[in-house]
Amino acid sequence: MTPAPAITEQSQGKAWHSQSAEEVLAQLASTLEGLASHEAAQRLATNGLNELKEGKPISPLQIFLAQFKSLIIWILIAAGIISGLLGEGVDAIAILAIVVLNAVIGFYQEFNAEKSIAALKKMTAPQAKVRRDGQVISIPASGIVAGDILALEAGDLVAADARLLEAASLRCIESALTGESEAVTKQAATLEQDDIALGDRENMVFMGTSVAAGTAQAVVVATAMQTELGRIAELIEEAGAEKRTPLERKLESFGRVLVWAALGIVALLFGLGLFRGMKPFELFMTSISLAVAAVPEGLPAVVTVALSLGVLRMARRRALVRKLAAVETLGSTNVICTDKTGTLTVGEMTVRALYVAGQRYEVTGDGYGPAGEVRFEGKKTEAQHAPPLLELATILLGCNNAHLVQEEATWKTVGDPTEGALLAAGAKAGGDRARIEKELPKQHEIPFDSDRKRSTVIRKMPNEKLRAFINGAPDVLLERCTQIYTRTGVRPMTDGDGQDIVAQNTAMAQQALRVLGSAWRDLDNASPADLTADAVEHDLVFVGLSGMYDPPRHEAKEAVATCRAAGIRVVMITGDHPRTATAIARELGTASDDDLAIAGVELDKMSDDELRKRAPTIAVYARVTAAHKLRIIRALKANDAVVAMTGDGVNDAPAIKGADIGIAMGKAGTEVTKQAADMIITDDNFATIVAAVEEGRGIYGNIRKTLQYLLAGNTGELLLMTVCVVVGLPTPLLPIHLLWINLVTDGLPALCLATDPIDPDVMKRHPRHPSERITNRSFLRTMFFTGVLTAGVAFAVYYYAMKAGSAETARTYAFAVLVFAELLRSFGARSETKPLWRISLFTNVNLVIVVAMSFGLQVWSHHNETLGRFLKTSPMPLTDGFLLLAVGAIPLFILEMVKVVRHARRQDEALIT
Repeated sequence: MTPAPAITEQSQGKAWHSQSAEEVLAQLASTLEGLASHEAAQRLATNGLNELKEGKPISPLQIFLAQFKSLIIWILIAAGIISGLLGEGVDAIAILAIVVLNAVIGFYQEFNAEKSIAALKKMTAPQAKVRRDGQVISIPASGIVAGDILALEAGDLVAADARLLEAASLRCIESALTGESEAVTKQAATLEQDDIALGDRENMVFMGTSVAAGTAQAVVVATAMQTELGRIAELIEEAGAEKRTPLERKLESFGRVLVWAALGIVALLFGLGLFRGMKPFELFMTSISLAVAAVPEGLPAVVTVALSLGVLRMARRRALVRKLAAVETLGSTNVICTDKTGTLTVGEMTVRALYVAGQRYEVTGDGYGPAGEVRFEGKKTEAQHAPPLLELATILLGCNNAHLVQEEATWKTVGDPTEGALLAAGAKAGGDRARIEKELPKQHEIPFDSDRKRSTVIRKMPNEKLRAFINGAPDVLLERCTQIYTRTGVRPMTDGDGQDIVAQNTAMAQQALRVLGSAWRDLDNASPADLTADAVEHDLVFVGLSGMYDPPRHEAKEAVATCRAAGIRVVMITGDHPRTATAIARELGTASDDDLAIAGVELDKMSDDELRKRAPTIAVYARVTAAHKLRIIRALKANDAVVAMTGDGVNDAPAIKGADIGIAMGKAGTEVTKQAADMIITDDNFATIVAAVEEGRGIYGNIRKTLQYLLAGNTGELLLMTVCVVVGLPTPLLPIHLLWINLVTDGLPALCLATDPIDPDVMKRHPRHPSERITNRSFLRTMFFTGVLTAGVAFAVYYYAMKAGSAETARTYAFAVLVFAELLRSFGARSETKPLWRISLFTNVNLVIVVAMSFGLQVWSHHNETLGRFLKTSPMPLTDGFLLLAVGAIPLFILEMVKVVRHARRQDEALIT
């Protein structure tokens, strides 16, 4: 016998679900009796174990080395090496120490990443029941091969993708693959269409899903990496290879600019020096010193500290960040793609409406917990409503096999989620499950099946008679009802009654509620053998309707509105049906009344280019698979969007991995989803994502203003040095002065600026464009203007001191005034628009302390022989120190006046418009 080719989703151009059971068995060379043991062993040897492949583990050394990928880091390494070769050992050690510290911090934050594929293994079944040699045996799931016949029952974890051969009341929970919490009814009949969404393949069961109820036999059509779960594993690996954050790209671009700027400075000064007749070696040493001065040594540390502190702040807001650069990426996000179930919604079916005895009631509360009540016309129900509600509640509780359990503070359902929702609603309507079980003992059950679309439980009433309680699809149930329950008792059903019930069913369905009907029938005492569906389920008494859905989270609507105000699109991507998805999207405000959902089947017909063109206008994607979600993410990114993807199911993991920022839900999220994500929301709250976006925007703003502060200082140093070389004056700053300014005078205040409190108006602005450079025209204009001011005051002091004294004294005064100017300027650097007096000093106490300490060190260096020798400075009278402090305040004063003028001009323009 030839091994079965279980390596494709479909065979001979036809999908497994659209072939008959006989055709599938024939193509897999199997029978209803299962495979022979020797045949199974041969296929296992040929096709391999039924296990998901693990990606190569990322070693700690690889994570550490990854911290050195940035061009900025290599520029610093080069600067450190050159400083060492030039004999500046202190400079070299300080620069290289910064590089190593930066790498250690980054390594510490990212040490636990990259385990997505391994986490999938936890979702596969360790054991499975198969038919071999005509007998049902239990074997390790890894030994299953294509053609094996699986024997499934309630509670089983499906071990491979399989085509159903027979099914009895089978219902499976496929939330791991589709994201939908509701159990799916399965049946063995052949489906007509090839292109059916994964969640609609009723005659297929899939690896990693579980059996909620019923029994079945199914023939395995795919194992290991050829299963739907295996395809997701491959998508995760593929998606993860393409991510670089906007901050990484911007710093890489900035690094390239910095390299060319440094080379340009060296070439320019070298050429000017040769023209003026300077010695080549002396000229080379000066040029290299200036090139090193051009590099902001504190930048990597500032970025890393800003991101690390952002991680700590976000953790306090219930967002755990696994990758540092992801913090800033959130700030540039302009599209959030979110799964519906469990993210925008509670993730638990909840009864929202009841209809009984001609009255419609509202049910409050979310999920399976007891919180909530039944209301009539917006008010809590009064005593006269209790009897009809109890009548309906008795059926909801009496025809039910689920159980509700409380784990810590959370209520969960054991069994079918729909029946769990009915239990919660029945209790709110006045029913008592324990009393029903005690006073109305269960005698017989006719389980739900997809042909009848109803389930029946028969109980013994207190009068010793039997009564059948039935729940099912309203249209099917209504056809079998001849009477109706009313406030005054049971009476024959009229055409008008039927029309009212149909109208209520339609109204609930239009609200995206899933509707169940309830009825009962009194029976003559009979033996269980006589209690068949045909014998019991007719001449029923119609009692009522229950409308349920997975409700939106209370805080999600407000969070969506905040996103809209911040210029962020929220796109819903779900495995649910289009009508349900659109209704939820409209309720939350992510879609307008004119927006329609695009289904996965329609996506399959679109080319990548067509999807790219339409993606910016589509608000809801429904009935989509993991592969569809990844395509949508890529289409949005192709439109220059910075995309965040949120979700909790395995089916979300590839898109989470492929997005610019992947966000997993901490409570409901599967382990594989958490491992694929950059950030984990510990409270499963969409609003927390919005708070994280706010934090990300604030961090980017802090990094940008800190970078501008550092580069403006470097520009001032370079201009001062260049002017002195050009006019033929001695070098005004020594290498140790440059390093002291870059690391201490600029570096420490820069660290404080990087942790500045977030601007409260940050979420009222639209996100920056992804292609916007971190050093845009406005940035460079301010940087050069500031550099000119600081260089100007330093050159004036240096030139005056040269005329009045020695070069050493002039160098000391120039160094001091430059330090004072930089320290004072740090207060103004806190905002590009608000003047100094409109920002409280005490909102950043660390900056005040650092500036005060730096002032003290600088003054002390002119009065302490050891520190003066280290910094190569000469003594300075205190009166001169205070005079230099006043001169150093000139750049800050001018910059603040510019802000005032700009603010007044903007107000005038606003009045005119």
